[in-house]
Amino acid sequence: MTSFTGELAALAAAFVWALSSTIWQRVGQQIPAVVMNFLKGAIALFFLLSTILILGKSWPAINTNILAMLLVSGVLGIGIGDTAWFVVLKYLGARRALLLETLSPPLTALFSLIFLQENLSLVACTGILLTICGVAWVIAERTAETDLPSKQIWLGLGVSLLGQTSHAAGAVLSRAAFNQIDIDPLWTASLRLSGGMAVMLFFLNRTNTATLKHLKLPKILAATIIAAFLGTYLGIFLQQTSLKYAPAGIAQALSSTSPLFVLPLAWLAGEKVSLRAVLGAAGAIAGIGLLLDFRF
Repeated sequence: MTSFTGELAALAAAFVWALSSTIWQRVGQQIPAVVMNFLKGAIALFFLLSTILILGKSWPAINTNILAMLLVSGVLGIGIGDTAWFVVLKYLGARRALLLETLSPPLTALFSLIFLQENLSLVACTGILLTICGVAWVIAERTAETDLPSKQIWLGLGVSLLGQTSHAAGAVLSRAAFNQIDIDPLWTASLRLSGGMAVMLFFLNRTNTATLKHLKLPKILAATIIAAFLGTYLGIFLQQTSLKYAPAGIAQALSSTSPLFVLPLAWLAGEKVSLRAVLGAAGAIAGIGLLLDFRF
């Protein structure tokens, strides 16, 4: 029987990202995107390096090409992609931002086909399509969200497209590194975070870092640490694990199912879950089933 380590890790990553996204949306109103992205990266990197030290994992024997590949992957996926995500989250809101995130899996599958020659079967492609459509159907449901100015919407669309392309390219680079060397996901996550944080340093200045004063509020500080632990420390480690053991397109499709995990959380919180949301979730789950079935 085929191991589903990569697929299960991708779904787990989607779950922790669902938990952290609601926290980031609230904190993001107080702190600029680039500062928040750098801050969560620093907190997560601390947790990752601490875990590496506690587990006694030595520096991996990697050449400069693999090292550069992982650092550039972090620059694209974390430095540019995650910063773009926070910008879109602030301007368009969580629902629209998550809807645009569904662009990432097909872009990743396309890039992995072109650069890694990862050919997916018809069953796998159908599974990806069902998963994306199911998630999109859930997110696109009309809510009480206010209408936005067209300029703001177009700006959000442009930034999101940049972010999704960067996420896809970063994921493919990580997958390419795993194809060439057996390396622990803890190290790849740390290296990617380091690359992402390095590029963000160029965008920090006195004006935006002054907003860190909000961290003096215990609630804001606690929320930031919890969200960074869940969404970045655990999320990136699980994402890297999924990219190590599963094709990039499938890993990205499964890790984009965060909105499905929001539904039971909302239901437990007493919110009404519509029939449309349930049907969309059912379609996405059917797609996930196809993705798992094709691996046998």
